Amino acid sequence: MVFDASFAAQLIAAAERLFYLIDRFHEATVLVVGDLTLDEFLTGQVERLSREAPVLIIRHETTRQVPGGGANAVYNFAKLGAQVKAVGLLGVDDQGKALRRIFEEAGVDTQGIFLDSDRPTVTKTRISGHARQSVTQQIVRVDRKSDALPNEALQRQLADYIQQHVGTVDAVVCSDYGDGTLTEAVIAAALAHPLSIVDAQTRLDRYKGATVFTPNLPEAEQAVGYSLVNPSGDAADLTQLRQGGHDLLQLTQAQQALITRGEEGMSLFDRAGTELHIPAFNRTDVFDVTGAGDTVVAGFTLGLIAGATLWEATVLGNLAASIVVRQFGTTPTTQAEMKAALQALLDKAE
Repeated sequence: MVFDASFAAQLIAAAERLFYLIDRFHEATVLVVGDLTLDEFLTGQVERLSREAPVLIIRHETTRQVPGGGANAVYNFAKLGAQVKAVGLLGVDDQGKALRRIFEEAGVDTQGIFLDSDRPTVTKTRISGHARQSVTQQIVRVDRKSDALPNEALQRQLADYIQQHVGTVDAVVCSDYGDGTLTEAVIAAALAHPLSIVDAQTRLDRYKGATVFTPNLPEAEQAVGYSLVNPSGDAADLTQLRQGGHDLLQLTQAQQALITRGEEGMSLFDRAGTELHIPAFNRTDVFDVTGAGDTVVAGFTLGLIAGATLWEATVLGNLAASIVVRQFGTTPTTQAEMKAALQALLDKAE
């Protein structure tokens, strides 16, 4: 069993309710503001060493393009059935066209995506190779991005779009990967919604007053300035984590902080004193945690919109993440996959 008898009993008792909440995901409307990224995966077979330089020559086989960064957050909501309004910037390039096409095929509203002619679409290209009858391995990653902020006119366009639509959605999600989309004006417009969820890698204090923050453990430690792991290494001792959760709430002035802790599961702290610790649902079949935080945010947020308690919403976020870490690269999940995974957990729990 992946968790103790007490949690198993809780899960069994809540099963019917959890299935009901997942079925309601399609009723939600969410506005996601994020640093939109395209993840490219180029794969081929290694033929030989080049005579031009001591490098491998790879015969190209496949190219796969998927949403990454804040675009992965958008895509996760869409694949879970929600109605999504995407807000962000793309460059005037083929990568931007590819990402917009992926969104539109998934039913995402792209009217809030604006073109920035001064900056490229943030693109991370991973080049992998394999010999005959061998495992494919990543060789190099090439990033395309600009460190410059969008011009003030684009910042105003983003903020104006959010202000015009913030009252038409059930929640606003900020997916900040540090690529410049979420400026002060954009953040202020996003936090005007009563249910604002923030997933930011750094500078969490910029989002002071948001409803929920969802950092992973290293991000939470960076925010509070100390380790949240007990010095003794005893996983059962949550003293440091509790202090960190309390300090994180003070720092951000949020209502809740949901800290994802990898194989230790996730912990939620509430200003009212609520403290929840949910075990990891999948500790063995973990191939790639890339983008799992975006999936947590989607499952958790859609649960809240559907009327879930904090415990139920945290379980749903955890459940969704347990599915996507089984696959390589940024990958979303679906309502059907979540229900199948939940049933598999219940079968183990009984």
